[in-house]
Formats: sequence, C-alpha cells, structure tokens
Amino acid sequence: MGKQSYLRGGHRRGRRDFLERLLRGLLDAMDHAVDAEQLAAGPGMLQRLDPRIKTLGLLLLIVTAVFVKSLVALAGLFAFATALALASRMTLRRLAGQVWTGVLLFTGALALPAIVLVPGDTVAVVPLLDWAITRQGLRGAAFLIGRAETAATFALLVILTTPWPQVLKALRSLGMPLVLVAILGMTHRYIFVLLETSVQLFEAKRSRVMGPLPGPERRRMAMASIVVLLEKSLHLATEVHLAMIARGYRGEVRLLDDFRIHVWDWFALTGFLAVAAVAIAWQWLYP
Repeated sequence: MGKQSYLRGGHRRGRRDFLERLLRGLLDAMDHAVDAEQLAAGPGMLQRLDPRIKTLGLLLLIVTAVFVKSLVALAGLFAFATALALASRMTLRRLAGQVWTGVLLFTGALALPAIVLVPGDTVAVVPLLDWAITRQGLRGAAFLIGRAETAATFALLVILTTPWPQVLKALRSLGMPLVLVAILGMTHRYIFVLLETSVQLFEAKRSRVMGPLPGPERRRMAMASIVVLLEKSLHLATEVHLAMIARGYRGEVRLLDDFRIHVWDWFALTGFLAVAAVAIAWQWLYP
C-alpha cells in the first residue's frame, strides 16, 4: 500500500513538473524575444549598418556558403560569421545555444549515414559492424554540416541584430513580394499572441486545480484548453488586424524612420562582396 501511494505521489509530481517545465519554457521563449529586441537595439558592428545593406550582404554570404565547393573556403566563411557575431556583442555561448547545437544535431543525424553509404576510399572501419567509412563520405558529411552551420549563423545575425519590422521593410525594399512580407509579419506577431495566451491559460489552470484529476477529466480539460486557446487567438488576431487597418495598414511595412545609407554602409557591403569573392576564388585556385 505504501509503495502504491509513493508511486501515485511520484506520478502526480511528474505531472506537476511537466506543467511547470512547459510554463517555464513558454516564459523563457517570451524572455528570449525581449532579449533579442534589446540586442538589436544595442551597440554593435552589424547594428549600426543600414538594414538593406546588412540583409543584402548577409544573404549574399548565405548563398555563397551554400554553393561553395571548398571546405577551406567554407571554414573561412564560418570564421567570418563568428567574427561578425562577436563584433556585434554576441557571445559564443549564445551562438552555440541558439543555432550551432541544434543545427549540428539535426544535420549530423542526416549526414551520419553518408560516411558509410557513399562509396570511395576507405579510411576506417566501424567496429563490430565492418562498415567502411570512406573519405568521400566524410567529405560529403562535412559539407552538409558546414553549409548548414554557416548559413544558419549568417541568418541568425540578420534576425538578432535588426528589429523585425526593419527586417520586413528591408526584404520588401529588396524586392520580396508583398504577400510573403505580410505572411512573415503576421506569423511573427501571432506566435507571441499564442505564447501569451498559453501562459495565461496554464496560470489560470494551475491556480484553480486543487488536486489530481482522473484521466478522462484531464483529457477533457486538455481538449477544452486547446479549443479556448484557438478561439482566443483567432479573436485577438482579428482585433489586431482591424486595429492595423484602422491605423492605415495596407500591406506595406512603414516605419517612422526612413532608411539612410551612409559611407560605412558602402564599406561594409564592399567587405561582404570581397569575402564572397575570395571564397569563390579560393575554390577555383585550390579545388
């Protein structure tokens, strides 16, 4: 009997711990967004650049990283991305937590079979399985992981060093279709609407539940919470959209401050072009 009570108590604590972790995760996501806005508004090398120049230059480097065919050139682009992040007041810990670790785990899982499936020169053998690890497979896996890490780092630099409305306006200025810009803007806005509504629902549930509920009741409450979350989000989204229209929104991203390109912006764009040109030239000189 005592053992059964202990197990039931542990199961209840597990459920409470799950709700606590979920609520803490939602709050951490909202805190991360606020921290990203503060970083974009702070001092730093990329923060000082015109959003159009910055977006164009980093997009060019992303394309270069995707198509470059030299591991040395790819490593140079990754080092340049890291240097830009450090010059923009980002820490290596932040880069590792937000992009490097996740990309490595995802692309690593995709690239791992290639080291034994791609035919070529054998460099090692997997113990007990007698699978041959080939040089060509290792090279292909290195390219996949390197391109993903470098491109993701450059993309993160755009997002974390530029306020989101300026990113949208810069994309629109560079010729992105209006529909795509509007979808990106609304998606970004309603993600935080869902987060805020979810936090409110979980706090309300935690403050009103006095003890453990039976299984059917928990499932019924979970389904009811999902329905309420969708209804509240849709209602709030409609109100926000009507408020935007009432204030003059017609699809275009408009800011109080107009973009102005300064001399250092042209120097920065020249530097981005030079880095891309060197990476492309390197693969031809040292294939």
